[in-house]
Amino acid sequence: PQQMEADELLRLAAAAEVGSEHPLGEAIVRAARERDLQLPKVTHFNAVAGSGIEATLAGKSVAIGNARLMNSLGITPDTDAASTLALAGKTPVFVAIDGQFAGIIAVADPIKENAAVAIAKFHGLGLEVVMLTGDNAGTAQAVASHIGIERVFAEVLPDGKADKIRELQGEGKVVAMVGDGINDAPALAQADIGIAMGTGTDVALEAADITLVKGDLWGVATSIALSRATVQNIRQNLFFALIYNVLGIPIAAGLLYPVTGWLLSPIVASLAMALSSVSVLTNALRLRGFKVQRGAA
Repeated sequence: PQQMEADELLRLAAAAEVGSEHPLGEAIVRAARERDLQLPKVTHFNAVAGSGIEATLAGKSVAIGNARLMNSLGITPDTDAASTLALAGKTPVFVAIDGQFAGIIAVADPIKENAAVAIAKFHGLGLEVVMLTGDNAGTAQAVASHIGIERVFAEVLPDGKADKIRELQGEGKVVAMVGDGINDAPALAQADIGIAMGTGTDVALEAADITLVKGDLWGVATSIALSRATVQNIRQNLFFALIYNVLGIPIAAGLLYPVTGWLLSPIVASLAMALSSVSVLTNALRLRGFKVQRGAA
């Protein structure tokens, strides 16, 4: 299409997406504003869960979403072009105007530099990584292959994400779900551990058990490694305290008196007890310096 046609398509799509909280919609609106396109006011808006949106604006009916939405409206999208975009790691968004297929807007979510390193770290921690997304299957598979994820559930409806979590739990797995979108909230609540990115929606943040300040997968790897180190530290402290008391209490009770004639004075006993607490606290404080080396598997 000509540039004006492309801009007009983007302008109408962005105007329709202004009322949407979906990341793809926000990306389309952002692109239109970067081009200084004037967005007409929407007179009707309807979000179709897991499919897209429908809106009326400037006297036109606009539908934006995936192939499922187009098919439900009796519209035939250009699936060949969409497949080509998906293989390149881009998410194709179909746009129909007044009941006619109008074009495709490709949205690319750049893969973060440390994503592959973080996934490798997960594998190194003995974790199975699964991608769960509502995006196009081709796009999801292309991204997953690039960062080292083998198991992918794509084109999953919002309610279906929680079902997939239950399915994994039914396999006997303990599931930690990482998400940031409004559609992730049910799955975050269903998972054994819900981890929300701090850059995500308020609904996702409220549904999660853990919130990471930065939207960084490496933070997830760090939190898991830190959790394991904390449990190990607790076990060490329990062991130290147990051994200390097993040895110290009999001595304080006079176990050695018949042999050596030696009894612990109250002052020495108090110092010994304080030393026990100090040793446990000192060991726990080692966690303050805990770091996970990037690139380590």
